[in-house]
Amino acid sequence: MKKLLVGLTGAFLTGKSFANPACAVCTIAIGATLSISRKLGVCDNAVAIWVGAFLVLMGYWLIKWFDKKNWHFWGRDIILILLSFSVIAGLYIKHLTYNRCYWIIDAFLFWAMVGGAIYILSQKLYEFMKRRNNNHAHFPFEKVVLALVMLFIASFIVAKLAA
Repeated sequence: MKKLLVGLTGAFLTGKSFANPACAVCTIAIGATLSISRKLGVCDNAVAIWVGAFLVLMGYWLIKWFDKKNWHFWGRDIILILLSFSVIAGLYIKHLTYNRCYWIIDAFLFWAMVGGAIYILSQKLYEFMKRRNNNHAHFPFEKVVLALVMLFIASFIVAKLAA
């Protein structure tokens, strides 16, 4: 039995792994965040900021995949980002009611777009900071930390405004 476990562990550690940005577990986890955060007392708009950032990240992964397949066409990047945002309708349609707060846009969708914009801004800021430092990060995982800090600050401000 010990040899079997060691063999399986070795096979998993040395085998090739494939990342799937739209796996069923991720989709269920994102879909469950709204109901879990409501039970914890977190504002829906603060959750929307994180969902928007996640959906933009999924759009970036989709763009990278299209680059790998060498599929290029006019407006591709914008179409793929908008396609990733359309996932909101499938994930949260049962949990949310239309709440017209900002112009004609629903509040959850508005804050998700703000979260996506904050994520894009954090990546642009990282590239600028990296360029100024001779194309080296200031510390390990700076790109991730910068995005997380900016998203946390934005969600904290939105949660305080809603309270």
